[in-house]
Amino acid sequence: MVARKKKYEVAVFNRKVRETLYQGERNRTGYSDDWSQTHYIEVSAVSDIEASRALLRRYPAEKGFVVEGVVCLEPD
Repeated sequence: MVARKKKYEVAVFNRKVRETLYQGERNRTGYSDDWSQTHYIEVSAVSDIEASRALLRRYPAEKGFVVEGVVCLEPD
């Protein structure tokens, strides 16, 4: 049986931007200051783990992105 994709909301922010601004320094990360705040992005995936992985492919941890949480938007 193939698992059906569901919509998930993934909360993500950029740790490097957040730390830079918190320290009162000028943001030179290449990402806008608003990445210091949590962004909520919808993705389709078969599980919360896959949703998190999909987001981290677009917003890699190596560049400072952190997934704060994942919520399924569709009930079973």
